[in-house]
Amino acid sequence: FTSCPLSNLVLGGYRSMDDIRRGYDGLRTHGVQIVNDEAAAVDAAKKVVRLQRGGDLTYDRLIVSPGVDFLFGEVEGYVDAMNSGRVLHAWKAGSQTVELRRQLVAMKDGGVYVLSVPTAPYRCPPGPYERTCQVASYFKQAKPRSKVLVLDANPDVMSKGPLFKRAWEDLYKGIVEYRPGQKAVGIDPGAMAVKLEFDSVRGDVLNVVPPHRAGDIAVKAGLITHNNRWCDVDWRTLESKAVKGVHVLGDSTLSASAMPKSGHMANQHAKVCADAVVALLNGREPNPSPVMNNTCYSFVSDKEVIHVASVHQWDAGQGTLLPVKGTGGVSSARSELEGQYGWSWAQNIWADMLS
Repeated sequence: FTSCPLSNLVLGGYRSMDDIRRGYDGLRTHGVQIVNDEAAAVDAAKKVVRLQRGGDLTYDRLIVSPGVDFLFGEVEGYVDAMNSGRVLHAWKAGSQTVELRRQLVAMKDGGVYVLSVPTAPYRCPPGPYERTCQVASYFKQAKPRSKVLVLDANPDVMSKGPLFKRAWEDLYKGIVEYRPGQKAVGIDPGAMAVKLEFDSVRGDVLNVVPPHRAGDIAVKAGLITHNNRWCDVDWRTLESKAVKGVHVLGDSTLSASAMPKSGHMANQHAKVCADAVVALLNGREPNPSPVMNNTCYSFVSDKEVIHVASVHQWDAGQGTLLPVKGTGGVSSARSELEGQYGWSWAQNIWADMLS
């Protein structure tokens, strides 16, 4: 398992890929059978999952966590540019994370790193702005003449905006330039340029994150219900509204009001879903009023962190989860103490899932 949360620290040079990887042996000790294969198709009528390498798995109820894939077609020339190594998204922690770090290290001092943020909703609302901080922190130490240029398709920073902007002003003044309302529509790999709706911007390292949709297995299983992108669910059970007997977790869901696509929230989805599935398999009614919480920690330097938190409860009148008034909030200021909390949160949630 490779964690997307904290993977931005690899780009800053403060953590390695080994720091954010965990094995599956802990699950085996609980009697969980691990199948190292890819789900290629779902036959909901026969209650069968077909595997990429051949063979089937039968089920009584199926839980899927499709994650996200990308609408590459909305950014002209993206696939060819990515295949040639001229542009990366690095929005799924793994080989592209390693390659983006390599490109940042190889970039000349005085070069420009361009980060393009897609229109929301996307995985991890504060993620692009944490990445901005991590790359800027690396430049400040190793390439002080270099710049971070953020092209945001959204009208403003999508999470913890005042705190991120304060960090850019206090810690990275002259390094970070933030431009809202700048939507990437194409890539010119020859010119190393990001095409915008009315302009074009050149850079030395291009990190363009395309718009998101639910992962491919959601498409193949017929789970997508909204805008050809997301999977609507019954939030009391996470059961798909499109395919009965299939439950959908994580970033691929059509988010409830003010619910972020975050790792913490996906973990909450899993717990509510597991409780509901156990009840349903035993002929009981699931919890009629589930509650979920969310916490997102963002590293604005090697040690200082900011957070946002929220609580979401089932509202029978509106038939969805809604934020609970008076709960959650954001940090008053960045701090090293929250940095300790952020790293501990990661250790704990990895252990919660995999130990």
